[in-house]
Amino acid sequence: MPNRTIVICALVASLTSGAVLAQGNRGFTDEFPVADCEFETRDFEADEANRYFILEPGRELHFNNFGCVAEGECDEFEEVVISVLNRTRDVTFSIDGVRKTVKTRVVRERETADGELTEISRNFFAQCDDTQDVYYFGEKVDDYEDGMIVGHSGEWLAGQDGATPGIIFPGGAFLLGARYFQEVARGIALDRAQHVRMNLDIEVPAGNFEDCVEVKETTPLEKGEVSRKVYCPGTGLVIDDDLELEFIVE
Repeated sequence: MPNRTIVICALVASLTSGAVLAQGNRGFTDEFPVADCEFETRDFEADEANRYFILEPGRELHFNNFGCVAEGECDEFEEVVISVLNRTRDVTFSIDGVRKTVKTRVVRERETADGELTEISRNFFAQCDDTQDVYYFGEKVDDYEDGMIVGHSGEWLAGQDGATPGIIFPGGAFLLGARYFQEVARGIALDRAQHVRMNLDIEVPAGNFEDCVEVKETTPLEKGEVSRKVYCPGTGLVIDDDLELEFIVE
């Protein structure tokens, strides 16, 4: 077991660098120094970009759960394509009583089950220039059934109904035990992350990856539900529960 004093000191050091300011909601950070950030959406220098969450337009990550289906553990063949679009969206919200507008990068996720479209979401992200924290500003969601839009579950946007930005992936060192909200939209979207493992060697259909990290995601809106994600430097997301990265288009 790591020395408790060392862990606490490491977390305090993280707070002063920018990612985490206030601990609440059972130890998950839900307030962030957004007012202090100058945000960017592309064209980072190599040493300035978040290595685990890449916002370069034109990138596409293709996932599926073929392994899970082949082992008889999944009933449906699922595919997800995550595309960083050459599109931005301005998001305006209030922080400390001051209105702030951030130009965010649009990242589209397209999900199918057994070849049938089930969801298209457009997510809005931007990177804090000083800390390399990637913030999450909301998503527009279209749920599909038989080719028709039937709902917009989990849709939220910073600045609407009290919602504020969360952090989708922090910059700097990956601190084991760090816990923070990725979405801060009360009663709608409250995904939160906890850093659980690091220095992982991962093999997926897209290849072999080193120095990867594992993040556990939960939400107080669906107690007992846990999601596992693995991110690798220079690539980004490679495992999302049963989905594994098949290939990348750059």
